[in-house]
Amino acid sequence: MHKLLLGTAAVLAMSAGAAQAQVKIGVAGPLTGPNAAFGVQLKTGADLAVSDINKAGGVLGQQIKAFIVDDACDPKQAVTAANALVSDGVVMVDGHFCSASTIPASKVYTENGILEISPSSTNPAYTDHGSAYTFRVCGRDDQQGAVGAEYIAKHFKGDKVAVLDDNSTYGKGIADQVRLNLKKLGVTVTYNASYTAGDKDYSALVSRMKAQGIGVVYMGGYYSDMGLIMREGAAAGFHPQYVSEDGAMTSSLWQISGPAAEGMLMTFPPPAEKDAAAAKVVAELNALHEDPSGYVLYSYATVQIWAEAAKKAGTTNPAKVAAELKKGGPWQSVLGPVSFDSKGDVVNAAYAIYKWHNGQYAVYALKP
Repeated sequence: MHKLLLGTAAVLAMSAGAAQAQVKIGVAGPLTGPNAAFGVQLKTGADLAVSDINKAGGVLGQQIKAFIVDDACDPKQAVTAANALVSDGVVMVDGHFCSASTIPASKVYTENGILEISPSSTNPAYTDHGSAYTFRVCGRDDQQGAVGAEYIAKHFKGDKVAVLDDNSTYGKGIADQVRLNLKKLGVTVTYNASYTAGDKDYSALVSRMKAQGIGVVYMGGYYSDMGLIMREGAAAGFHPQYVSEDGAMTSSLWQISGPAAEGMLMTFPPPAEKDAAAAKVVAELNALHEDPSGYVLYSYATVQIWAEAAKKAGTTNPAKVAAELKKGGPWQSVLGPVSFDSKGDVVNAAYAIYKWHNGQYAVYALKP
C-alpha cells in the first residue's frame, strides 16, 4: 500500500520548531501520469503553506507533518492512496485533484472520520453526497459550465458548436453542464462526442468536426488530450475557436499544442495571484522560482484555512474542525475571504474568462 507514497515519512516542509508534538496531514494528487503538472501545483502550494505555518509556531503548539501520496488521477489508485493516509494517521487531506479520484477517496476519509478539502475538484457529486467531512475551495461544474455556455451563446452567435468530453468524471461532468446550459440559452449543439483520454490519434475526430463546419469547440477534460486535439486540428487546417475550463490552466498545454492553442479561451476563477491577500505568498513563490498561477494558491489556501479553523476550534479533531469551517468564517486566505455552505461548497464562487496568447494565458474578460 505504501509504495504510492513518495517516502511515507517524506515531509513536505518541516521547520526547526521546539514543539515535539506533531499533527499529520495528507496531500493527494497526480504526481505521475498525464495530469502530473497539476499534482506539482498542489504539492507546491501545500509545501509552502506547511512551511509558513510551522515557522509561525504551527497549529495549537504542534508542528505540521505532511505526507504526500500519488493517485495519478486514477480512481483505484486514489482509494489505495487514501487508505495509506488513513494508516499514517492524518487528520486532514489537501486533495485530491481530479474529481474521479476525489469522489471515491472521499468515501474512505468519511468512513474514517478524516476531513478532506479539495483545492480543485469541481464535480457536484463530491459534496452533494452529504458527508460532513468534504469541502472544496473552488467552485462547481454547474457554476463553471454555466459561465462557459453563456460566453459561447453571447459571443459566437451563428457558429456551429461542438462539445467534446473525455468521458471522465470531471470532463464529462462539466461538458454536460455546458450542453445543458447551451440548450437553456437556445443554442443547438451541432456535434457531441466523447473521446478516449490518452489516445495518440484524434485525426478522425478532427475530420468529423471539420466536415461539419464547426466554428466553436468546447472541450471538457485535461490539458494533455486538449493539446493534441488542437495540434492535430491545426495540421489538418481546422482552426475553430476552442473554449475549455480549468483543465487547460497549465503551461504544459502549450508544450503539447504549440501555437495551435493561440486564442483558446478558458473559464477559471479570477487570478488569486493578483489579489492583495496573496501578495506575501506570491513573493515567496517567486523567490523560490515557482509559478503562483493555476491551483498553487488553492492548495496553499486549503492548508491555511484548515489551520485557522483548527485554531479557532481549539482542536485538530476532524469532526469539530469541519463544524467550525461551516459555522465560522469568512476565513481569511490567499484567495481572499472564504466561507462554506452547509454542503462544504464555497459561497459565491466567481469565474473569469482567460485566453492563451503567445504561450501564456491571462484574464481576457471578467464577465461572460
